[in-house]
Amino acid sequence: MSDEIFEIRDYTIEADRFDAYKAWALEKAAPWLKTNLDVVEFWIDDGVEAEVSGSDPQLSPHGQANVCWVIRWPSKEARDVGFKAFVSNPQWQAIWADHPCPDGYLHQNARFMRAAPL
Repeated sequence: MSDEIFEIRDYTIEADRFDAYKAWALEKAAPWLKTNLDVVEFWIDDGVEAEVSGSDPQLSPHGQANVCWVIRWPSKEARDVGFKAFVSNPQWQAIWADHPCPDGYLHQNARFMRAAPL
């Protein structure tokens, strides 16, 4: 079995700051991330209502995540080293310095999963 994992990152950005975040993410963050990490995809909410169901659905008081991106890593250990290097990269720090609302993250979640054999 491969040690390869996928990191699924979900963010809930404040609604009144979402447009500014979206412009920054699409123009600056996502292109750099896709070039410098093994980003599988980067998704941003476009207003389609979520469908929530189940036997006991619990909605966050902050609403649904409105940003999601997935990064492929060779292993969890490689992720821990790689993520630390990514956030300390001077190019990324310059992009982050242009972030319009770094305190606008109401909720952040990172999950780690392996691909299921099909």
